[in-house]
Amino acid sequence: MGKKLGILMLNLGGPERLEDVYSFLYNLFADPDLLRLPIPFLQKPLAALISASRSPVTRENYAAIGGGSPLRRITDEQAQALTDVLAERGTAAKVYVAMRYWHPFTEEALAQIEADGIETLVVLPLYPQFSISTTGSSLNRLAQLWQQRPALQKVEKIVIRSWHDAPGYLRAMAESIDRRIATFANPDEAHIFFSAHGVPTKYVTQYGDSYQAEIENCVDGIMNLLRRQYERFNAHTLAYQSRVGPVEWLRPYTEDAIAAIARRGIGDLVVVPISFVSEHIETLQEIDIEYRELAEAVGIHRFERVPALNTDPVFIHALADLVDAAIAEPETASPVAIAAP
Repeated sequence: MGKKLGILMLNLGGPERLEDVYSFLYNLFADPDLLRLPIPFLQKPLAALISASRSPVTRENYAAIGGGSPLRRITDEQAQALTDVLAERGTAAKVYVAMRYWHPFTEEALAQIEADGIETLVVLPLYPQFSISTTGSSLNRLAQLWQQRPALQKVEKIVIRSWHDAPGYLRAMAESIDRRIATFANPDEAHIFFSAHGVPTKYVTQYGDSYQAEIENCVDGIMNLLRRQYERFNAHTLAYQSRVGPVEWLRPYTEDAIAAIARRGIGDLVVVPISFVSEHIETLQEIDIEYRELAEAVGIHRFERVPALNTDPVFIHALADLVDAAIAEPETASPVAIAAP
């Protein structure tokens, strides 16, 4: 009989009710991997200040998509779908969900993993591209809590650090884009617009974050697949959304890129949320509402978003492939996160 296998899916989390918004934002901005300050003792007071100032607008944004984030529900559905696919392949595993900034928190998941007697744990971040602010933060938190639980020291932990170039993931993205392009009257003229979550530029230039390179490689992989297998030779653009604060973030910014495309006379956009595998506030509100309104205002005639992968069967099989490969060759997965400097 094999070891008792667990899969730990890491994600951001989101407030499920409007009254949760302030606490969620506080957890977010109190994370030193996300908001890096030269004076650490200012982290929590500044997080409280930022959360208080941003809460009213953020509540309005969540109200516009139904009053809360669907991220936990979708992640739970992904966990169940992954469990089912692994079972079909003959692998019995229990899949757990650990959110970084909202329930179920990492400590909740680890308590259940310990109680269930898991012997081998595959850690699967639901961020395709590594960043110190997403995967890095989640892995750092996991490492901190792991050391506090002596019983977990006996567990074999296998960490999947990044999977931006996983063949099944690229295929799932290409198929989804192809389906959306096919709905246009002139499919060849539709402009593919990749919108990735941004990070401060200094994360890349000063801290060595691989995020920008992995995003660009991921886009190249998807476009190569679209050309080779789907004969889609559409032009494309990559831009970055969701910046916060006065510091410089990765460019071009999504709103600027949309306006620039419109000035070129392009009227059809196929928008691809490249760094998101689940629907949440950045897709449902920021892209679907804010950027759609902007696009219409600057002359984009048709603005169509490719859905997040959610429980797309090709995507779930891609996650299962990652788990299978990690179990077969655990030395190829890296348990090391980038620590805060």
